[in-house]
Amino acid sequence: MQTDFLVIGSGVAGLTFALEVSACGRVAIITKKESTEANTNYAQGGIAAAIGISDSIESHIKDTLLVGEGLCKLEAVRLMATEAPQVITELSELGVKFTMARETGFDLGREGGHSARRIVHTKDATGEAIETTLIKKAQERGVDLFENWLAVDLIVCQELTPDTQHSRCVGVWVFDTMEDKVFPFFAKSVLIATGGIGSIYLHTTNPKIATGDGIAMAYRAGVPVANMEFVQFHPTSFYGKKIDGRALLLSEALRGEGGVLRTKDGHTFMEKYDTRKELAPRDIVARAIHSELKRKGDNYVLLDITKLGAHKILDKFPNIYESCCSLGANPIKEPIPVVPAAHYTCGGILTELDGKTEILGLYAAGEVACTGVHGANRLASNSLLESIIFAKRAAKTAAKSFDSHQVSNLNKSEFLDWSKCSNLPYMRELQGKESNAGTDYNLSLLQIRKLMWKQVGIVRNDKELKKAKTEILKYKSDIEKIYKTHKINLQLIELRNAVTTAGLVIECAIMRKESRGLHFNLDHPEKDDLHFKKDTILKI
Repeated sequence: MQTDFLVIGSGVAGLTFALEVSACGRVAIITKKESTEANTNYAQGGIAAAIGISDSIESHIKDTLLVGEGLCKLEAVRLMATEAPQVITELSELGVKFTMARETGFDLGREGGHSARRIVHTKDATGEAIETTLIKKAQERGVDLFENWLAVDLIVCQELTPDTQHSRCVGVWVFDTMEDKVFPFFAKSVLIATGGIGSIYLHTTNPKIATGDGIAMAYRAGVPVANMEFVQFHPTSFYGKKIDGRALLLSEALRGEGGVLRTKDGHTFMEKYDTRKELAPRDIVARAIHSELKRKGDNYVLLDITKLGAHKILDKFPNIYESCCSLGANPIKEPIPVVPAAHYTCGGILTELDGKTEILGLYAAGEVACTGVHGANRLASNSLLESIIFAKRAAKTAAKSFDSHQVSNLNKSEFLDWSKCSNLPYMRELQGKESNAGTDYNLSLLQIRKLMWKQVGIVRNDKELKKAKTEILKYKSDIEKIYKTHKINLQLIELRNAVTTAGLVIECAIMRKESRGLHFNLDHPEKDDLHFKKDTILKI
């Protein structure tokens, strides 16, 4: 198969890119599940944009930089904050129905780390509202959408010029999970927009599909990845019960409207950790909860929103209310049991401001990418915003490059010399592979998730990180042997990606001998600007 623009992932970044380039050529999106299954869907809070009367773009920039603990790239942050108001306008014009206030226009929420109310939202289901709108528009514009297709590896070849040699991505190897076969899908430009890595942890707000596929795939192809140690743990997920393996996210907006954290015996505690209390940045709140649980020996703390009143809860947070009730807790009448859970990765595939990677023709956007916006910790509700803005920039660059190709159709013989392909996969033919019978991939993934939760979690230390590296390298070796000898399936591909991504998180965490943002090491509790005020970069 072949197309002009190939998008891997159907979240907000992938859909935004697809819409932007659809006027230039054929566009195909591949997604390993249904088109609507993405981290985008679970983004409850909204999109940060300085559109309030008492707010400013400079204030948005300042808040982002402060939370990012010195590692944000100013140019990227300024670009994002400056373009945020226009993003809200464009989404509204596309049909996203944001919640409005009768007298002031957009109903602006407040979340941790923000100095003003600037969260534009659709009640408590903003991500779903945007996702649904973008999918509809993509279908209207003729974008081809292939569900249950999983990208396995990039097809990368060497391109010679008179002066130098470059690596160019000319497509991906795709596994059709329904037909049980692997085939090449060629394209002039490829965007990786596969989302995050939450499912490498035992407790996560992410759906099961978040196994780090795009990051692992890019890393194997020789693309640098950065800042993988900065895994954000959302402070408040529902304790004790899950929905399809995913912990129910309880939006930071609940605390923005007055929700209070308490220990099981009813005492508040955030005042001991930060003057901003419940509205401190996520890393501070998550570590405070972790500290209280360890101090008291409890399994959870309480998020109390009862004082908001029934009318406000039902009006602003109808989906959260219904979800909590379905899990056995009525937030109108009683506090909700909560614990932190893996939520977002601030690191990823290293990109330029236009989404380009080190490999020609390959772009990345959304949570999978490291643009420099988030630094050591992401400011709440900057994620959807970053995804849209940098996906649009990647699309403009890809479209411009597409025009310069001056060819109407992709010719395999022009773009691909199999003998020079840097990662020619051995899975092209499935015949001759051993049966998967007796191989428990779910158990192997569970072992990795437990390891990451216990040894590479909210609080870390050198001894546990070293131990985790030894264990993960053994897992990786064993999984690669199975991968080379057994029949390919979805679980095996995901397991391979998960162990690769877990190894990257561990290695970056070991390299950073300090505590900064989301990375807190008990053996190095202070920030060390002299040696570590820089990105942690890994490359094969």
